[in-house]
Amino acid sequence: MKKFCLLLIFIFPTVFYGQKTLGGPPDTKTKSDTVKPPITAYKIISVENDTTYVDTTLNIQKDYKFNYLRKDNFELLSFSNTGQTYNRLGAELDYQKLYPDFGAQARHYNFMEVKDIHYYHVPTPFTELYFKTVPEQGQQLDAFFTINTSERLNVSIAYKGVRALGSYQHILSSTGNFRMGMNYNTLDEKYFLKTHFVSQDLLNEENGGFSDLALQQYLDKEEEFEDRSILDMNFEDAESTLYGKRFYVNHYYQLRAADSVSGNSIKLGHIFNHSYKKFVFSQQQAKNEIFGPSFQSANIKDNVRLSEFYNEAYVKYANKTLGEIKAKAAVKTFEYGYKTFFVSNTDTINNKLTGVNYSLGGEYAKTIGGFNIKADAMLNLAGDFTGSYLAASASYALDEENMLEFGVNQNSHRPNYNFLLYQSDYINYNWQNDFDNVNTQSIYGKLNSEKLFDVEGRLTQIQNYTYFAQNQDTLVKPYQAGDQVRYIKLKASKNFDFGYFAIDNTLMYQKVLDGGSYLNLPEFVTRNSIYYKDEWFDKALYLQTGFTFKYFTKYNMNAYDPVLAEFYVQNSQELGNYPVVDFFLNGKVSQTRIFFKLEHLNALITGNNNLVAPGYPYTDFSVRFGLVWNFFL
Repeated sequence: MKKFCLLLIFIFPTVFYGQKTLGGPPDTKTKSDTVKPPITAYKIISVENDTTYVDTTLNIQKDYKFNYLRKDNFELLSFSNTGQTYNRLGAELDYQKLYPDFGAQARHYNFMEVKDIHYYHVPTPFTELYFKTVPEQGQQLDAFFTINTSERLNVSIAYKGVRALGSYQHILSSTGNFRMGMNYNTLDEKYFLKTHFVSQDLLNEENGGFSDLALQQYLDKEEEFEDRSILDMNFEDAESTLYGKRFYVNHYYQLRAADSVSGNSIKLGHIFNHSYKKFVFSQQQAKNEIFGPSFQSANIKDNVRLSEFYNEAYVKYANKTLGEIKAKAAVKTFEYGYKTFFVSNTDTINNKLTGVNYSLGGEYAKTIGGFNIKADAMLNLAGDFTGSYLAASASYALDEENMLEFGVNQNSHRPNYNFLLYQSDYINYNWQNDFDNVNTQSIYGKLNSEKLFDVEGRLTQIQNYTYFAQNQDTLVKPYQAGDQVRYIKLKASKNFDFGYFAIDNTLMYQKVLDGGSYLNLPEFVTRNSIYYKDEWFDKALYLQTGFTFKYFTKYNMNAYDPVLAEFYVQNSQELGNYPVVDFFLNGKVSQTRIFFKLEHLNALITGNNNLVAPGYPYTDFSVRFGLVWNFFL
């Protein structure tokens, strides 16, 4: 399947190479006669209809995003191998959450949700190839192709794959994200459609971290163990895999197009989302009792599934005087669970959670006195789960270089499914809970200023905060906090440009005001880059090179549980308080960005005995390189 997907992506540009105009015949003009469209004509459209364009420039932000997630991972701490999970350095909550999530959240960092899929409109076929090396054997590739077969129809296909052995024993990653998308509108521009299909499988070997002896050898920086492959790990036969498939449709019919006088318009829309997820933890031999006793001594295999159907219908009315008003109603059915019941001497645990929820909500947007007002609310009126959310914001342009935004969020939803019901061959990992809704309130403010700096602050409080932690027998269980959790987060960033040199700084301060035994975060996280940039060889090459320094203070870092693929709270071991220095040398030639990096360069001088979670090592010094290559046919 993976080879077939990649073959399609590379064949499509060849098949359509002759097409130079949307919807037209093959171009017979010579290259000198052809006028190439501007880069801004290659549009990228989000599911919310926010539109950007293909960006082939090279800047420091592109360096931050040149990683496995292809996102800025400032608030994340990566495990030692590409494709493994991340510990968190900052708290990020979903403030518009109405239903429980699946669980296995440690496997979801690279799981592509609806918001991660984009749609396109391009004047000529467009291809993007991403490649980067990995620790030890393997590679990572993200290949994407899109084409407008006509002015009104765009199709895209992409595959992201990773295969990485890793420097330590039994930590192989093998992941794949396949997606196909389509964007269409009718000739009279009354009907518009966005749809996509994704299929994902994210496999990780689980080594359980260092054995007690190997951990001490690692922490002592013993020279003979610089060959990481000889350090003993807890497991050699465990795997966890997250599977997922999704079919999504978002379409609407425009009953009345907006006129220039009143701006009146009416749209009738429908959203359909069918998703399926499966998480499997398997272990051929349970050679120790880290997770407690098990029903069987070998061939452990936990398998849980979730199937969801979501339908939403909406009416959207727009008027220059009233603004944009959207009324929406939704129904969601779900089935989560296992094939068997769990029966013990004291308890019986069901095999499934099934049900339906009916929701009603609305959205509003209007510019009033220079303020852009937005509001979105949804409420579960009936069904098996209660829940609601409210998000309201206002933004104001102080001038062309300064933008101010502030807002409030309120959210109530049931905890994730794996808090409510879980079954495993490990006896301790069997529970069924009737937890209350997690209730969250938050206020925030942002200032984006080109001359000053970008800064954002958020104050959040949570009732019934739900988390995993160890009990008195050091076995992991789900809990719900009886006390309120409150924390504040401030984040500021600024790039200082001095001609050939520049300094980019990002600083984050966090303070848990209440509930510090449930929510653990470092107080300070900083990333600072100093680099040189210039155009060489008659502007044929744009070069940037320099150093990036990252640091976070010591804190009770969450521990990792591979059976659940979740992190759990621990308050006995403080980790952190170590710097990481990277050297980078990046260049842009035509539409190709080339990246070269010496990661964790300071480990060559000080050695490496840092941890990303109790028992799990941080990445050693490594040499990494790769590229992002765009084709505009």
